[in-house]
Amino acid sequence: MLKEGVKKSILVVDDEIGTRESLKMILKADYQVFLAKNAEETFQQLETHPFDLILLDIILPDTDGLRVLEKIKQRDPEQMVIMITATKTVKTAVEAMKLGAYDYITKPFDVDELRLIISRALSTQALKEENQRLWMEIDRSFGFDNIIGKSKVMKDIFKIVRQVANTRSTVLIMGESGTGKELIARAIHYHSPRKNHPFVTINCAAIPDTLIESELFGHEKGAFTNAIERKLGRFEIAHQGTLFLDEIGELSLMTQAKILRFLEEKEFNRVGGSKTIKVDVRLIAATNKDLPQQVKKGEFREDLFYRINVVPILLPPLRERKEDIPLLIDHFIKKFNSENQKNVKGVTPEALEAMINYDWPGNVRELENLIERVVALTQNEYIHQEELPIPFTSISRTNGLKESVLSGRLSFTKAEEEFEREIILDALRRTKFVQSHAAELLGISRRILKYKMDKLGITEEQ
Repeated sequence: MLKEGVKKSILVVDDEIGTRESLKMILKADYQVFLAKNAEETFQQLETHPFDLILLDIILPDTDGLRVLEKIKQRDPEQMVIMITATKTVKTAVEAMKLGAYDYITKPFDVDELRLIISRALSTQALKEENQRLWMEIDRSFGFDNIIGKSKVMKDIFKIVRQVANTRSTVLIMGESGTGKELIARAIHYHSPRKNHPFVTINCAAIPDTLIESELFGHEKGAFTNAIERKLGRFEIAHQGTLFLDEIGELSLMTQAKILRFLEEKEFNRVGGSKTIKVDVRLIAATNKDLPQQVKKGEFREDLFYRINVVPILLPPLRERKEDIPLLIDHFIKKFNSENQKNVKGVTPEALEAMINYDWPGNVRELENLIERVVALTQNEYIHQEELPIPFTSISRTNGLKESVLSGRLSFTKAEEEFEREIILDALRRTKFVQSHAAELLGISRRILKYKMDKLGITEEQ
């Protein structure tokens, strides 16, 4: 798309010099106008200049205008072309539209109609380009390349996602919070035949049980207090697309029964309604719970579990795919560099070791949040271990102490003292030796901190 403020370019192709010059006079105030008198000049111009629009005469001296149109469309199927025709060749102009021309204008020209058709054509072209740009953004956001991982378990998941994307099968994504379940669901949707239709999400844990049925299936006016108008549910909104039910394990047994009915019959009723509604929706569900265990306890319907567990995908916690951590760190640094206009190049070996040795209870989401915070605050080219929160700054030292104890080089009591000393010193350095702040950081009272400092021989000079 041309930059705002730059005139759109139009190529006028006509063998009559009067027509060419007339069109140039009419259009030059609003557009860059180029001229060609035959097919040969047309293709010479196309070799050196891209045009937003071509006005093409159907009758040319060296070839048929329809053949020129065909060749233009072979070169660039998206090229916008409007045919110029005399009244007696209108039937041929209609044929040209079947070959891909946007519209046609007849001689003699109605200037207002000419301007309107050109404006409409360029608006349509701009809309197409914007649509293409948006799809490129979607591909960047939800493409397979955005699901980071080189570990075997992640490669196996990529393979399943690619295979299942083009099917209609229901998918159940399982994994701890923060492992990227919604990212997997979006990747499946945006690589499926449904990608041009809605991807609708609902977090089942975030909506009270009294409202979840209305959110899923909609309600009729007057169905309950405050139902002042009809409301479409998520199933209707997702028609021909995908509905992502996050935390499906939180649904009540009654709501589970209604979802089971939909999966079996592809239909439902709005709350307070008698009309049966049929929709075409692919369901992807996710949970951080052990659904088989919930089935045993009677907290989740067994028949629904088997209905949604057609294609199971189990996302591992980050602590079980630590070889992916360097890739994720690099990915998030690039992401937040771009968002914050920073130029952080990476992390130091000590910081990387600390992050690899950390257990990441919050999984990928915790790592992303950490990198976002550190990139925003750092003034360094590389992120240092000291810039990370306390669990990361003490982790390398902790590992060293553990090895010393287990190898018999250090007593457990001495190692305990050394660890306590390290973490207190770290807290004091971070708070510029303001003891009340260091105590707050450590979650202890200032009196206890002072007692421990005296016991361990820690002074401000250290």
